[in-house]
Amino acid sequence: MDVSVFGTGYVGLIQAAALADVGHRVLCIDIDPNKIKQLQQAVPPISEPGLSATLEENIKAGRLLFSTQASDAVAHAELIFIAVGTPADEDGSADLSHVLNVARQIAGLMEADRTLIIKSTVPVGTADQVLAAANSELLQRGKTGLQVRVVSNPEFLKEGSALADCMRPDRIIIGTRDDEAREQLSELYAPFCRNREKLMFMDNRSAELTKYAANAMLATRISFMNELANLTELLGADIEAVRKGIGSDPRIGYHFIYPGCGFGGSCFPKDLRALLHTAEHNGMPLKLLRSVTDVNDRQRHILFSKLQAQFPQGLAGKSIAVWGLAFKPNTDDMREAPSRYLMDALWAEGASVQAYDPEAMSECRRLYGYRNDLHLCATRDDTLEDADALVICTEWKNFRVVDFALLAEKLRSKVIIDGRNLYNPEQVAAAGLHYSGIGLRHIAPEGVRP
Repeated sequence: MDVSVFGTGYVGLIQAAALADVGHRVLCIDIDPNKIKQLQQAVPPISEPGLSATLEENIKAGRLLFSTQASDAVAHAELIFIAVGTPADEDGSADLSHVLNVARQIAGLMEADRTLIIKSTVPVGTADQVLAAANSELLQRGKTGLQVRVVSNPEFLKEGSALADCMRPDRIIIGTRDDEAREQLSELYAPFCRNREKLMFMDNRSAELTKYAANAMLATRISFMNELANLTELLGADIEAVRKGIGSDPRIGYHFIYPGCGFGGSCFPKDLRALLHTAEHNGMPLKLLRSVTDVNDRQRHILFSKLQAQFPQGLAGKSIAVWGLAFKPNTDDMREAPSRYLMDALWAEGASVQAYDPEAMSECRRLYGYRNDLHLCATRDDTLEDADALVICTEWKNFRVVDFALLAEKLRSKVIIDGRNLYNPEQVAAAGLHYSGIGLRHIAPEGVRP
């Protein structure tokens, strides 16, 4: 099938690559000519496993094209994805201006019926607004005989495994009551449903809410575990033992019950704020989800608080090694990452940062530029030179196995603050290190009285 995609950000580019990879002919549109030029050379603007190779293969095969001309996209395909950004306004609501502008643009160019597929994460009722905006444009053009069909098709991608998620989805939510659109989407997604039926059809509003509900549920599990972890420390218990104990209950399971230093990224924080705004706007404040965000706001500062507790004389003049800058592994995304809250707090206290991340170094430099209190190191071990303490913000695989004797030798204050509970406390203490995780019992280093 011929498909067009407006927007080559995270969602649009992944969706386009996956559709092209199963044989569809996909044309992607973006207003940034430099970005399009890079994409035409198979250079993605994001770090995502497998994406670069998939782009290169499908560009060479002629199944994946890129352009800045909206008219090309509207002429190319009857099925048109809208995957542009919906940034949060100051009140937390999602800014739909880009989505609605694209809908008007398509309606202003179309000369035959078109099906608009909303892939952007949008509030309930957006499909109605998109249809109204498109029909208004057609009315102004005197093209009332043309039909615009609007489908809600939310994404459920995990950064770091987004392409794999898109190629092997566990469900595909389709919001539409239009029979023609249903047939089109069934054909489009047929290659992804070979082992079992994954399409779930519902009305537009239910599809839009499903996206927010899914992220809200996952965020709730994370905040629950973080709050429980903080209580666990006070009670002298071990959150890892508790996690395994409750995770073994099949009604609960092990997914998204790992304590840590708060959730970040482009989805959970923004989507929760948008859902809270929608609920309050409709006169039904969601108290539980408000608590979820409050817990996360507090948890973002826990690494700095734990560091302060180890340095009662203050952090001014201290050099802190930071492992992990991205908000999660296998991505370079630093949006609302725990590392950012930590570094801002350290700099405010007069401390300096020596940081390493396998993917996010360029993004960190883009965000913070060159400053005397930020040193980006070539390797994780380079961060340890003349460092007073080590803080782990991201659970990258190559942080899991370390030489604790080396850490004890290098770290001047022999302090490790672990925001991801990567290590065994007894093993760390045996090396003579002060180790503080999330919800873990404190064990004094050998030779140090508790």
